[in-house]
Amino acid sequence: MLERYGHGGDLKTAQETFGLSADAFVDFSSNMNPLGPPAAVREALAAYADTIGQYPDPASRGLRRALSEHHQIDERSIVVGNGAAELIDLIVRVLNPQTTAIAVPCFGEYGDAVRKIGGSLYELPLSEERCFVLGSDHPQLDEARARASLFVFGSPNNPTGQLVEPELLTALADGGAYVVVDEAFMDFVPEESRYSLIDTAAKHDRLFVIRSMTKFYSIPGIRLGYLVGSPRIVSEMKRLQVPWSVNSLAQQIGEAVIGDAAFAERTFEWLRTERSWLIAELEKLGLTVYPSETNYVLARIPAHHGLSASMLQLEMGKLGVLIRDASRFPGLDHTYIRLAVKLRVQNERLIQALSSVMRK
Repeated sequence: MLERYGHGGDLKTAQETFGLSADAFVDFSSNMNPLGPPAAVREALAAYADTIGQYPDPASRGLRRALSEHHQIDERSIVVGNGAAELIDLIVRVLNPQTTAIAVPCFGEYGDAVRKIGGSLYELPLSEERCFVLGSDHPQLDEARARASLFVFGSPNNPTGQLVEPELLTALADGGAYVVVDEAFMDFVPEESRYSLIDTAAKHDRLFVIRSMTKFYSIPGIRLGYLVGSPRIVSEMKRLQVPWSVNSLAQQIGEAVIGDAAFAERTFEWLRTERSWLIAELEKLGLTVYPSETNYVLARIPAHHGLSASMLQLEMGKLGVLIRDASRFPGLDHTYIRLAVKLRVQNERLIQALSSVMRK
């Protein structure tokens, strides 16, 4: 099992499992921007030797100021964290809900954070027939409103790639519940201004938005994210946060890359072309591929092949191609896989490997 620690992108486990070197793999289990980090990251790395002997700013003031200017929001509404995972954990600890509603399938960290504080989960199953879209007409939404004090949703959702309508999220918050929206992959959405709730969260007492900087800027080795929300709750999160949670290199890289418009446009151009191409090729192989608004797709293996996701993952790994066994996500069975969208030469290698394994 490549998801030994609950996530994709574990090259160390892949090396141990398949006996190949790390550079022999193409990793479709990890949803990073394949364009690689912007040029500013290398410049920041080269300059970092001069400041590595200094403690990081414990308040991440430079990065918070840059984010405040970029989003045009109050700096007091921003807390920077050691990746989105730390921020999910912190906001759940501060809000301390007895019952939390989540839509499944979803990112496993939501449930993990709730279980750590002894809370219970109320699951809203997403329907395959509706391509896993969460709508205001979900049959269990009213019951969730009655039972849960906190809602945690991904938009775009992981692993489905589907957005949640902002009107639904704000209605839940206006109705008295706390709402946390994980926008870790929102940077990949060209219509970000239509779907992101950052502006609203900065002025709302019950709405919180979490953003990751690692996916879009392809810096997963540097754990970096931020949350936008009520200054009162943000202040409480900072009080619980481990001192120097965000190291100085992460802060400097964050300041260097934020708002790189040219990099964003190149990313949108790549994704428009490659996602369509990859979906078409996967469908030619007989897989069911669900619509996605971001840089990964959820797919289902045809039943007549007799392949489970774990079996397919094993055979693909032997060929140096890593995929995500999506049955590890609550709400999905053994026939689902998740695949990142990469560059054409890498996508072609994926299709070739899939074709080879499925022919067997």
